[in-house]
Amino acid sequence: MRPYESDVDRQIREAQEAGAFDNLKGSGKPLPGLTGRHDPNWWVNQWVQREDLSGVLPPSLALRRAIEELPETVAGERDEQRVREIVADLNSQIRHGRVHGLDGPPIFLQTQDVERVVREWREGRARAQATDPAPTEGGADPVGPSGRWARFRAWLTRR
Repeated sequence: MRPYESDVDRQIREAQEAGAFDNLKGSGKPLPGLTGRHDPNWWVNQWVQREDLSGVLPPSLALRRAIEELPETVAGERDEQRVREIVADLNSQIRHGRVHGLDGPPIFLQTQDVERVVREWREGRARAQATDPAPTEGGADPVGPSGRWARFRAWLTRR
């Protein structure tokens, strides 16, 4: 034991000697987030990103995220009419935001081409059926309505 070494210092020294700190994840790599500019909300931004908290986004960014996630949202639908309804609903929300303005950063949101989304949905279904032609037991729909889309729509209707 050294002349003065606390219990904590001793435990750390013994762990170092035993190699407990060797080959740790991220060893020798720069610390994340050290980009040279200071963001006072860095921890909030990382938390929102890590936890995927889309519900705390401003409406303009929530609509942008809904546009980005539209292919995944409609992928679970089994009816073309329902896909068209989802795109029409999203387009009406975009138009409403253009007319009345949305809270959050100003961004331009384009309405989505219904025919393009339906065509991509059909192509995705054809690829899925080509890779997995086996029907489900009892013909039940294994994919329910998108929970994220339903929460987003409910959130917008509350406003």
